[in-house]
Amino acid sequence: MWPYHPDLLAVPVPRYTSFPTAAEFAEIEPGAYRHALQTVEGDVSLYVHIPFCEKICFYCGCNTGAAGRRHRLESYLDALHREIETVSALLPPGTRVRRVSFGGGSPNAIAPTDFVRLVDALTIRFGLSHPIWSIELDPRTMSQEWAMVIERVGIQRASLGVQTFAAHCQQRIGRVQSEDMILRTTDMLRDAGVSSLNFDLMYGLPGQSRDDLLDSLQRTRVLGADRIALFGYAHVPNVIPRQRAIDDSDLPDQAERFAMASLGFAYLVTHGYMPVGFDHFARAGGDPLARAAIEGTLHRNFQGFTDDDASNLVGLGASAISAFPHLLAQNLKNSGRYRMRAGAGHLATERGIHRSAGDRLRGDVIEGLLCSGRARIRPLMSPAICHALEPFLERGLVLLSGEQLEIMADGLPYARTIAALFDPYRQHSPRRFSSAV
Repeated sequence: MWPYHPDLLAVPVPRYTSFPTAAEFAEIEPGAYRHALQTVEGDVSLYVHIPFCEKICFYCGCNTGAAGRRHRLESYLDALHREIETVSALLPPGTRVRRVSFGGGSPNAIAPTDFVRLVDALTIRFGLSHPIWSIELDPRTMSQEWAMVIERVGIQRASLGVQTFAAHCQQRIGRVQSEDMILRTTDMLRDAGVSSLNFDLMYGLPGQSRDDLLDSLQRTRVLGADRIALFGYAHVPNVIPRQRAIDDSDLPDQAERFAMASLGFAYLVTHGYMPVGFDHFARAGGDPLARAAIEGTLHRNFQGFTDDDASNLVGLGASAISAFPHLLAQNLKNSGRYRMRAGAGHLATERGIHRSAGDRLRGDVIEGLLCSGRARIRPLMSPAICHALEPFLERGLVLLSGEQLEIMADGLPYARTIAALFDPYRQHSPRRFSSAV
């Protein structure tokens, strides 16, 4: 469906869940995050990171570890509760928190009673009043007790790490879960009142064929997923050591990955889903994410494409990132060091970056290109940018009209590559990113 231009995909690029990206983070002064919290303006969303899983998948790039050692898990939760106290006390009185997201790892790697304690602490300390709750879940550790807690809390949105239904692919990536397991989880969540259910799926997996992908998409549709995130597997074993367990000789090549992405897009848009950005899809006709895409109010943050318009995100837990208009700040990644710092009542941030006026302008352009496919770029135009845009203009992938750059339908799979043209940090960053498709 899409024209394939391998030369335009040759350079790996960021996913741009923030700008600048985390690759540019460096040590920041201790008081920067404190000041950002104390002077916050506008609504706040919370992200709570649970860096534990019952089983670690080979492909996973998340900051997570095995939940087997109970003492370590309890110590982490104690530190998280202390961080909730510390951070909430710094926010100005009357700060409104409208959304709370739990991610990981797998939040359901902890006991349901521990999760209820977290929810109660967040509710009391941040003065929550009917927020939108969302959670990431692992079907392999889903239980009826967890479903009861989800119903009690009133969680409206859930995301399941499915990745693929193909058993041979599951074996290769270390994530074995039967269709019955996913079906039971889906039924439990629907019965618990979850109204928006997302399935995370992947293409480009070891041993995966186009038929495997099509089968997974069909099963996902039949199970009634409201949203689908279709990601290309990023194989970067030099960055993520656990990926060395995956045989890279078994991975689809770039041309096959492109064909899979095209197949996935074509299937979903012809079976009731609306494209949201370049790798998310939502049921047409009512889903808030689909409405945001139509109305031009779509945003992009560390959870991907979102309809959340809060101007501030506060991250809690090891490696969690907080985002303010002028500052990005990340907590300590190492769980042990995080436990010591947060448990002692100190802010746990270590790295980040101050966002200059130029950064904010470039961030708006990149977000506009990825979320709506268009942006006003005239303030950033330079001879170098004009030269870099030429191959995309010549092939009809973008249209430059006055001050506005628009990504055409055939240019959608190149959206991240096009956005990266406006990222000056990318030219010298030593970090290896993932393929754009």
